[in-house]
Amino acid sequence: MEYIRSKKYDTPAWHEKIMGPNPIKLEEELLQDHKISRGAIVMDLGSGKGLTSVFLVKEYGFSVYAADLWSNPVENREFFDSVGLSKDQITPIKADATNLPFSREFFDAVISTDSYNYFGRNSEYLDKCLLPFVKPGGYIYIAIPGMKKDCHEALPTSLLLSWTPEQLDYMHDVEYWTNMVSHCQNAEVISVYEMESNEEVWADWLACENEYAVQDRKAIEAGGGKYLNFIAIILRKK
Repeated sequence: MEYIRSKKYDTPAWHEKIMGPNPIKLEEELLQDHKISRGAIVMDLGSGKGLTSVFLVKEYGFSVYAADLWSNPVENREFFDSVGLSKDQITPIKADATNLPFSREFFDAVISTDSYNYFGRNSEYLDKCLLPFVKPGGYIYIAIPGMKKDCHEALPTSLLLSWTPEQLDYMHDVEYWTNMVSHCQNAEVISVYEMESNEEVWADWLACENEYAVQDRKAIEAGGGKYLNFIAIILRKK
């Protein structure tokens, strides 16, 4: 696809902050034809260094809470200030996705890019840990790295050049994720599908000199990319 919005952020300074395959492009594809109102209160769950959070404010007009367990909210606040976003527009929060520190039904929507697969591989997660914080009728948009077809019983050698079997267990196929979210009692599954984004978002990541990007090159250069994809999940709270 053509990443019209993402082009504004295709700079060396922004690429230095990415922590995996280009999350801005993933988010742009994920939010094509989205149903979230401008001005909505949105949680960016697993926001990392805040790139996707800034994108959500600037491009879609959401009021964003950037929630992440591993990033430093003080550093993220400094970054948000540097790009001209006020505390009313965006708030960094240190938060565990399994124990979120918000009021019930606080959010109009939740968006999670390249992180949900770390904490959402539990059929009870949505009902117990996430949906209580979403208003009835609110949406959840998820983009995660996955596999074209689960191959955990016979992992390709190329993938093992960069990742251990335990790390690869975070990646699964559309069938796996469809089954996982279908157990949810309090949300309607709108769709689970393979995204178009793959080669381009990987190329942006592998061009970085980040030590993890350098490590990931081994698998992709050996042909491991043919087993991988990105998966979108869209839910609506009942």
